[in-house]
Amino acid sequence: MNELKQGLWGAFGALLASSGTLVCCVLPAVMVSLGAGATLAGLVTAVPQLIWLSERKGLVFGVAALALAIAGMLLWRARSAPCPADPALARACTRLRRWSNGLYVFSVLATITGALFAFVLPALT
Repeated sequence: MNELKQGLWGAFGALLASSGTLVCCVLPAVMVSLGAGATLAGLVTAVPQLIWLSERKGLVFGVAALALAIAGMLLWRARSAPCPADPALARACTRLRRWSNGLYVFSVLATITGALFAFVLPALT
């Protein structure tokens, strides 16, 4: 069960790092696209760290990729961990595995979305 908990915490860490890619690159692009440039300016005034994240998007994506790699390794290691024989604990074990994998997939998709907005779309214009 310890390996499963490590996988879950790894998936949460990857989700946290991936959300940084969304804040860094997707949020400003979407806000400007929707005509909310003034709102973005107000947000940047209130949270100037957004500028720091945007200026260092390579670092943000590097940390996210590292977190995804570690989480993937933890989940891969926990994939064959045995679940308890007790039916209630076995259901909890299966549910924990499903949540961990779902969080990891969501984190990967968030990072890919951030990479599209940070690197691919600007290169197309």
